Amino acid sequence: MKNPILIWIVKLTAVVILVQTLYFKFTGAEESVYIFTTLGIEPFGRIGSGIVELIASILILIPRTTLLGAILGFGTMLGAIFSHLFILGIQVKNDGGTLFILAIITFLCCLLLIYNQKDTLLKFKLN
Repeated sequence: MKNPILIWIVKLTAVVILVQTLYFKFTGAEESVYIFTTLGIEPFGRIGSGIVELIASILILIPRTTLLGAILGFGTMLGAIFSHLFILGIQVKNDGGTLFILAIITFLCCLLLIYNQKDTLLKFKLN
């Protein structure tokens, strides 16, 4: 995946999804509070995950730090996916699975960005 336009589409997809959920996390929207209360980590988990997602979004957009941001986003979305599968369920408050699908899309975008940066990963491993 060396097409710079495709890479930017993947980056922007991940970032738009991550950033659009920040409003709900930082304003204490009912659905966000419900999710993190169910997980037993309200309010610190909600606010903390919002901060991590904001940092990941910024890092993804900066070419030198894309790999770090993608790894951060990948890990965060892995946690979200596991939370849906094992605690919350696919549907949360009758959302039709939207949050779960968005987590999977973001997870896959971050995975593609990590794969795209595999040469950078190999440099870290060899040094």
